Amino acid sequence: MARHIASVVLSNLDKLLPDLAMLYKDVHSHPELSMQETRTAGIAADKLRDAGYDVTTGVGTTGVVGLLRNGEGPTVMLRADMDALPIAETTGLDYASKVTATDADGKAVPVGHMCGHDMHVAWLVGAATLLARARDAWKGTLIALFQPGEETAQGAQAMIDDGLLQRFPMPEVVLGQHVMVGPAGTVAGSAGPITSAADSLQIRLFGRGAHGSMPQASIDPVVMAASVVLRLQTIVAREVAATDAAVITVGVLQAGTKENVIPDDAIIKLNVRTFDATVRKHVLAAIERIVNAEAEASGAPRKPEITPLDRYPLNVNDETASNRIAEAFRAYFSPERVKHTGPAPASEDFGCFGTAWQGPSVFWF
Repeated sequence: MARHIASVVLSNLDKLLPDLAMLYKDVHSHPELSMQETRTAGIAADKLRDAGYDVTTGVGTTGVVGLLRNGEGPTVMLRADMDALPIAETTGLDYASKVTATDADGKAVPVGHMCGHDMHVAWLVGAATLLARARDAWKGTLIALFQPGEETAQGAQAMIDDGLLQRFPMPEVVLGQHVMVGPAGTVAGSAGPITSAADSLQIRLFGRGAHGSMPQASIDPVVMAASVVLRLQTIVAREVAATDAAVITVGVLQAGTKENVIPDDAIIKLNVRTFDATVRKHVLAAIERIVNAEAEASGAPRKPEITPLDRYPLNVNDETASNRIAEAFRAYFSPERVKHTGPAPASEDFGCFGTAWQGPSVFWF
């Protein structure tokens, strides 16, 4: 039965594919930074209106929500993200991005779709259109949601804060997918954790500046920062059990402007990935403990400032819904094209929707 319904819904796919390919190339060549996706959102809204959806725009700044009511039945939400990254594209494709934009800090940056969100937009437009054209094959309510700001962990929460839960029907399940490295023509997923929680922090260490020829007059924040970076590595090596998983990456270490001047402060920016709430809590507490202890050991004039930059939730796939989707995939695609995969160290704010609605969600690759 499920395979028959899928065949009916997908019967219009061949005719739609050329338009979807053009849409993908258009979005790819016109990428937009997080929370600036006005053009992409406009395209998505137009496509949904053309397909007969009741469309709401500007949800959480640039988010788009399309609603298609098709009789009595379950309410299902399909989600795609829209934003690109501040990275220059060097693929040489004839539809490669040549876009530059101004980021949130006011800096001019190149912009490119390096994480597949251009594909995600085309996929959801395609799925929403096909389901609208085959309404005799299914009953229920479909929510097609185009989300801004996934790359900065802002967009999902921005849509929720803008009344998403109050303004639209509660879905019985939230579904999302992400392009991933792997054999073409396969899907992969699993019940349980599917993408990691991620926490990014900025740490500002305070010292006392002095001339390089008079180090005794200083409290050197560079040495303090170096000690912190080295000590942080012991959290995973000595405080996290071998049966658990955690990653701590220091991506920024900044201090000073001249080689013979000891600066007043130093900046560390780091990222933490975890797959368990208890492990996450321990790792974040250990970071705070080590940073404060190193500052005190150095005689710092004031406590360090630890500032959260962004946070992605742990995405946990509902077991019952995941198994049902895997069964449907195997029935349509064939079992050998449906892979089981463990949790990916990448992070996503997709899980915010299931958490907010307190319902099942499923995310696959």
